[in-house]
Amino acid sequence: MGRKRTKLVIASTSSTQNSGLFDILIPAYERASNYNVKVEVIAVGTGKAIRIAKRGEADLLFVHDPFREEKFVAGGYGVNRRVVMHNDFVIAGPEDDPAGIKGLSSASEAFEHIAETGSPFVSRGDDSGTNMKELDIWEDAGINPRGKGWYFETGAKMGDTLLAADRKRAYTLTDMGTFINYKPGIDLEVFVKGDPVLRNQYSVIAVNPDRFPDVRYREAMDFIAFVTSREGQKIIADFMNNGVRLFTPDAVPSVAGSEKD
Repeated sequence: MGRKRTKLVIASTSSTQNSGLFDILIPAYERASNYNVKVEVIAVGTGKAIRIAKRGEADLLFVHDPFREEKFVAGGYGVNRRVVMHNDFVIAGPEDDPAGIKGLSSASEAFEHIAETGSPFVSRGDDSGTNMKELDIWEDAGINPRGKGWYFETGAKMGDTLLAADRKRAYTLTDMGTFINYKPGIDLEVFVKGDPVLRNQYSVIAVNPDRFPDVRYREAMDFIAFVTSREGQKIIADFMNNGVRLFTPDAVPSVAGSEKD
């Protein structure tokens, strides 16, 4: 193990790390590379991850904001975008549900109830994919929450935002993976899920070597090949936390169907 290993830098949404998936997926990839590659993950909000990649400071993006991903590729910063998996956003809040959103099927209707009752809501406020989804839902509801006394922005990752929402007995929008990982330590419950607008799609994109000649393009493509292969997709399908499967693979969808009980 004394040989020099190539470093692959992945700029990623924090939710893939907060969920615990990378703790399984990254070592599996390194083993598959015969330990020729060492992965370094920069886990930040999607907006910041894209800005890092636009400076050529990462070799690969692993994010969840389709609109900005497409702009990144169209702008010549990235190539070979591939859909990897999805999970769901959910609206969580304090057990007593002061806004009365339990059982609602519409995310925007739930946000309307939260605004009408002035119930505390904690936003990531960090330009992440989750933050962009949340702001889209407020827009769908015809509400601008910024500046309202009940609306708080953490400027932090999803895990820290869940902890803040727990302290404030507030509602928040979260990806299900991070919520399940943090659930044992917080008194929040999921009240709204299943609205199609809450689908949370993750993709990988290699940083364009024509624009940034120093990026590790071959290693980035090897990683993309791994996470979209049957082996990588099975790891994603099998990954569980607190007894719950957190992600559904999309590159080889049959893996999800074949692995579920």
